[in-house]
Amino acid sequence: MDLLLKGSTELNKMFAALQRTADGLRRDFGEVENLQQSLRGARDFVAKASARIEESILRDLLLVRPAAGLLTPNVSRDGDGRDEFVLAISGAANFVRANPRFAISLALRSNDETKIALIYSPIDERLYYAEAGSGAYMFSAFHSARIKVSNLADPADLTIAYNTSDIRAPRCANPRRTGCPAMDLAWVAAGKFDAFVSDALDWAEIAAGDLIVREAAGHIEMGADLIATNGKVAL
Repeated sequence: MDLLLKGSTELNKMFAALQRTADGLRRDFGEVENLQQSLRGARDFVAKASARIEESILRDLLLVRPAAGLLTPNVSRDGDGRDEFVLAISGAANFVRANPRFAISLALRSNDETKIALIYSPIDERLYYAEAGSGAYMFSAFHSARIKVSNLADPADLTIAYNTSDIRAPRCANPRRTGCPAMDLAWVAAGKFDAFVSDALDWAEIAAGDLIVREAAGHIEMGADLIATNGKVAL
């Protein structure tokens, strides 16, 4: 196969699976835009679309590593005990409202360590990805580059994303709440956000972002809150 991404053949096969899935997601997004007069109808449509998409991509991924386990917010399947694919659609509530801020988060873990991570935005066709020990990258049809976290520390300069259940927001010049944690982590890695603060999240939604932030020289902690920063922001 032709390699589009800087990295392994497995990484490129996983990206190919994401691209095939994204074609369907873009069609579904167009349908959701026509359902906005009935929020319940939109929710039902997105739930069915998500299940179909999940089934499709997992089928593709098992061609990459047939013995791997699977973990999604809806599916947990034991594999060989060594390898596991971790998949989630992040920002599903945005998808329901025809807001394009949603993404597919996909990671391959081996022996309890994330080896390959991809976060893909289907609408603008932009990918953030990393392989352990090889740095983090952004790829689109028009641009491809290695990414690094920002070097900002002054609160007056900071843009911090948050995803908390209460109304608290980080004290900074530019707080942001986007509703798509996976993409928020990717943007911390790319220096578009200086930090991201969230309530605890489903591991499937953040497994890929965890590696991408670390490979972009960022810092991430997962406790009662999830906090990802450029390593210079004090939260």
